[in-house]
Amino acid sequence: MRRALALAALGLGETSPNPSVGAVILAASGEPVGEGRTAPAGGPHAEVVALARAGARARGGTAVVTLEPCDHTGRTGPCTQALLAAGIACVVVGVRDPDALAAGGLDTLRAAGVQVESGVLAAQAAHQLRYWLTAVRRGRPYLIWKYAATLDGRSAAADGTSRWITSAEARADVHELRATVDAIIAGAGTVRADDPALTVRVPDKVRRPLRVIVDSAGGTPAGARVRDGAAPTWIATGAEVGSDPTGRVDLGKLMTALYARGVRGALLEGGPTLAGAFLAAGLVDEVVGYLAAKLLGAGPAALGPAGVGTVAQALALELTDVARIGPDVRITAVPKEDRQ
Repeated sequence: MRRALALAALGLGETSPNPSVGAVILAASGEPVGEGRTAPAGGPHAEVVALARAGARARGGTAVVTLEPCDHTGRTGPCTQALLAAGIACVVVGVRDPDALAAGGLDTLRAAGVQVESGVLAAQAAHQLRYWLTAVRRGRPYLIWKYAATLDGRSAAADGTSRWITSAEARADVHELRATVDAIIAGAGTVRADDPALTVRVPDKVRRPLRVIVDSAGGTPAGARVRDGAAPTWIATGAEVGSDPTGRVDLGKLMTALYARGVRGALLEGGPTLAGAFLAAGLVDEVVGYLAAKLLGAGPAALGPAGVGTVAQALALELTDVARIGPDVRITAVPKEDRQ
């Protein structure tokens, strides 16, 4: 299963709207004879790739898969039928499929006489699949808010300068994170102030997440880098998506629209106002903060108004990881209510 998870990790950011799944086929003797991961949408699923590489050696063997094999016909046929046709005797999975359309694979296999086992390294598999699992359950993408700040919580200096608060190592780590998602979200204000490219620059990886600019007033400059064609871009306006009572882009409707476009994981890199709005709307599933060992004492805070009026209303988070990235610290946390 650890090998299957490693294979699935290679496909993060390139398989949506399908999940990135890994599979390993063991011969009846227990020897690994085939492995694979999900191809980009429209291509074969992990099990089919692994079975093709195993060939006749799969008969009587075991399939180890990070996610329950699908049991429906979409762009490709059911993986359950491919496993049965190959003569697989045992199937081991990490997590069950919550998608009502595709679920039931283990039941089908069990009814056909295949030995099945689920829950192997379930926590690791669920974490790796969290974008897709959340999106299927909620009908919207899993959203990570990423920010960079000084130790006193400033995202820029008093004069507005913000490049570079964190180190080159931290910025490289952000590109690795960008490579796992389907969309990168920022506000028109951030585009006007910083003119970011919002692209992925990772050696040996080609990823082109959708760049989403939340633009309530249609103020994205015509010459902004996000319009350069280096990656697809959507300027999301209230006229197209829908507006909330304040006249701004309705963020809930925006997330629903992104799901309809096949986005399952998204990274929010907007400024403090947009971040606060997403948090206030309960749309943030994970927070990744890069903290530099610097102090500014003045300047904009990393987070704007987020619907919190008193300490008792603070948005409580649970730390899931703390890591040193070059001279900086990366802190990862999730809302406590989601963990419970």
